[in-house]
Amino acid sequence: MSETGKLEAIWIKRMKRGPMDPASSARLVTGRGITGNANQGGRRQVTIIEREAWERMMRELGADLSPSTRRANLMVSGVALENTRARVLRVGSCRIRLFGETKPCERMDEALPGLRGVMRPHWRGGAFGEILVGGEIAIGDPVVLEEGEQAELALPVAQSEERP
Repeated sequence: MSETGKLEAIWIKRMKRGPMDPASSARLVTGRGITGNANQGGRRQVTIIEREAWERMMRELGADLSPSTRRANLMVSGVALENTRARVLRVGSCRIRLFGETKPCERMDEALPGLRGVMRPHWRGGAFGEILVGGEIAIGDPVVLEEGEQAELALPVAQSEERP
């Protein structure tokens, strides 16, 4: 049986290293990312964290930072992201192919000493992926980790990269 959860929060980053602007809804664009977000294209079109993992880390560190500190685009609850490489996450009617774990960087320790270290185990830093099926998403939308075979991870080869 597939896990079913909920979209808890949306953040859009207008520029690299810029603020994470909260939003009640967003548009996901197939093969690109979130409309208005700095990261477009490639494999890291959207980043996702689990509310439960964030809350556990805050308890462990005796802190109460906003989950936007993680600098992820989406926060979900009720769905475990650990070891979901090559799986498909459905958010509302949209589908996201998960490519892997979002590794925590030194900015996490700038926000709170020790945060980077507690993020490392169990994919607590979240996951990243590309938009397979775009559309509108909104806080409260259902989130489901799809059942079945894992999605193909290879990006299409550009014609200039093909070998004769």
